[in-house]
Amino acid sequence: MTRVPVFNSPLLLGFDHFERVLDRISKTSAEGYPPYNIEQIGENGLRITLAVAGFSMDNLTVELENNQLIIRGRQGEDDPERIFIHRGIAARQFQRSFVLAEGIEVIGATMDNGLLHIDLERPLPEARVRTIKIEGKTMEPPPVSAGVLEESKP
Repeated sequence: MTRVPVFNSPLLLGFDHFERVLDRISKTSAEGYPPYNIEQIGENGLRITLAVAGFSMDNLTVELENNQLIIRGRQGEDDPERIFIHRGIAARQFQRSFVLAEGIEVIGATMDNGLLHIDLERPLPEARVRTIKIEGKTMEPPPVSAGVLEESKP
């Protein structure tokens, strides 16, 4: 399949960086295992849910490195004595990462019926009120001499 450049208009010079970013994002989402949801919980909570059927809690790790949340899954080795007539359930490993915005905190993770839930909290910013002093130039009246105004010179 031939790829048609999105930003090929002469009016959009210099946007090839954005096209590369979009290509990278679309490839990442095409790989898409395991599938996930991100939902808002309450006013300042978020939940990432990953479908990890076939993985036990011992097969999963959730780590926070700087502002990157990394979820890894690795299933154990198969029993060599098992003989498969048909193997349609893939035993694979995965790594899924999410870049968290500044200030988002990981509250915890739970596993329920093959779904891994990771709860996040987005603290509300503190309302800061600051009064700004208004300064202005005060115009002094020109000096008065013997009842006659002097001319001011520019």
